[in-house]
Amino acid sequence: MAGKYFEELDIGRRFDHEPGRTVTETDNLLFTTLTGNPQPLHLDAEFAKDSIHGQILVNSIFTLGVVVGLSVGDTTLGTTLGNLGFDKTTFPNPVFLGDTIRVASTVVDRRESRTKPDRGIVTFEHVGTNQRGEVVCSCLRGAMMMRKPA
Repeated sequence: MAGKYFEELDIGRRFDHEPGRTVTETDNLLFTTLTGNPQPLHLDAEFAKDSIHGQILVNSIFTLGVVVGLSVGDTTLGTTLGNLGFDKTTFPNPVFLGDTIRVASTVVDRRESRTKPDRGIVTFEHVGTNQRGEVVCSCLRGAMMMRKPA
């Protein structure tokens, strides 16, 4: 499995995830419509032209999904028992169609489960940046992680 077990996720460990992901118009259109979001900033180029950004904005929840998704292969693929929550999620800069998102993750906290000896709780900080180096999303994600089998 590519994911790391609880014992391998020391506080301060950093992952620079590859590859990045270029966001397409189809990505944004499908995600926005599938989730029932009628916001014209995500769907209507003519409306968006008159906004402060002058163009379509990528749905921020899609951005969050990409940022977390790009981290999975290096961190939790096959070794997580589930996400426990997302905290302090921010979108300090917009994502536009054609932007490429890259992600780095750092383990910022960890503890053994108080009730289940076969698992531990790890907190990751995920930071997504665009091709200009601007942070477009950051979040803290709590994950319940498997311990190494005995």
